[in-house]
Amino acid sequence: MKILGHVAFLLLLGGIWCQNNRNAKASGKSTKKSGGGQGGDAVQAPPVVDVTQTSTGNTGGTGSNRGTGGPGGTAEAGLGGAAGAQAAGQQTDDMRLHFLKNTQVTCNDGTVAGFYLKEFRGSRRWLLFLEGGWCCYSRETCDSRYQNIPRLMSSSGWPQTKRGTGILSSQAEENPHWHNANIVFIPYCSSDVWSGTGLAPTPPPRPRQGREKERDRNANGTEYTFMGSQIIREVIKDLIPKGIKLAKVVMLSGTSAGGTGVLLNIERVASQLEQLGAEAQVRGLVDSGWFLESKQQKSPNCPETVSYSPEDAIKIGLRLWNGVVPQRCRQLYKRGEEWQCFFGHKLYSTLTSPVFVVQWLFDEEQLRGENIYVGGQSLSEEQWQYIQNLGSELKNSLSDVTAVFAPSCLSHTLITKSNWMSFQVRGTSLPRALHCWDRNLEATRNNRTPAKGCPFHLVDTCQRPQCNPTCPPLVDRATQQELTLLQMLVAMGLDLKKLGLNPQGDADSLASMVSNGG
Repeated sequence: MKILGHVAFLLLLGGIWCQNNRNAKASGKSTKKSGGGQGGDAVQAPPVVDVTQTSTGNTGGTGSNRGTGGPGGTAEAGLGGAAGAQAAGQQTDDMRLHFLKNTQVTCNDGTVAGFYLKEFRGSRRWLLFLEGGWCCYSRETCDSRYQNIPRLMSSSGWPQTKRGTGILSSQAEENPHWHNANIVFIPYCSSDVWSGTGLAPTPPPRPRQGREKERDRNANGTEYTFMGSQIIREVIKDLIPKGIKLAKVVMLSGTSAGGTGVLLNIERVASQLEQLGAEAQVRGLVDSGWFLESKQQKSPNCPETVSYSPEDAIKIGLRLWNGVVPQRCRQLYKRGEEWQCFFGHKLYSTLTSPVFVVQWLFDEEQLRGENIYVGGQSLSEEQWQYIQNLGSELKNSLSDVTAVFAPSCLSHTLITKSNWMSFQVRGTSLPRALHCWDRNLEATRNNRTPAKGCPFHLVDTCQRPQCNPTCPPLVDRATQQELTLLQMLVAMGLDLKKLGLNPQGDADSLASMVSNGG
């Protein structure tokens, strides 16, 4: 009996060891599979990153370095927290990466595109966000972009999870009206202002010699693809099993080039959802994507050593990307002039979906398009005059926009800033204005009278940059010190008296503006 007991004990130990060994192997296979394949959902729980990343340093980029992190984003040590919460069956605030099921729809370098999703079970509100990051429009600009900012052209280095800030936050304290929506972050990896439909039919128009006659190729020797518009379409297809067909409201939002992408794609998204049988109202939220044409006069055939104006880049890029613009806008312009539909003040009136425009009146990326860098080393009197005129021109271009939030500040991008609730126009914050707009649209849909005293057309009346007391602070690039506008102008070499600026008088004038509500 003792011998039989020992045998049974040994057999029990062996069974436990075998089971543990099988579990370990299965775990290894699962990890290997999820890390290598890109056709399905990513299931690992690795580093968390903040989605308010990047400064691309050109018109339509995703923001200045002030308050948004550098080009690579801010990596957080979130592995333990995210994995621990998932193991405990708790809800996390992270958006999880899903690669597109249609693996033929790719980033520039041929890697599969995708999206990040944070589901809120039971919610019938969806917030889709298009990342910004300007564009590339020739072999040279695309090669440079691929070398310096590869995550904007490839999905190979994307983290498995992201954590939203501002309107992408899942925290009610930071995002009072949209925290309980299904939130979708669509990374920008097509470099085409979200307009591309596939491989370029012809090489870029610049004359080439020798090897340059070959088609545009990336560092791996493969052709670049430009599929921004198709990526949006495929994301919506992949969201059908998640419940987007049952949505009541779908908000297509974006910052900078992503904001312009909203204007270019909102009608197409509304049509796609309607064809799927969805009854959702599709709305647009355009943040810092409302650009004006450049004052620089340059030929589209200028040499590569000279930087193109934004519209020249769009003209050339449209051919490279095989880009599309909304049909109703395209009908307004003759062939070859479709690039004009990339500018909100020309496109807006042709849209049928409701759109809310968020735009700093002195947008830093608009200024960079004119080679003006506030906080840089120098500023001429002519450039200062351009800055002052820009505010008036942007204000005029927004006069017919139904829903708008436009502070008189020098900055770029707003809705994904963690402190986005702190900026105000005439005493109303952006989240409050968006809520008022939301209530107004719902009242109109249900044939009710809209609520009074709930504004959503908010444009600063003061004329000078930074005259709004809630503006983000200016930062000297050399010293990283916060400065007032007048201090900044002096630091950049301007004579205040020559410009007719009186420091004491301006301080009194600013105090008057503040007391009168900006």
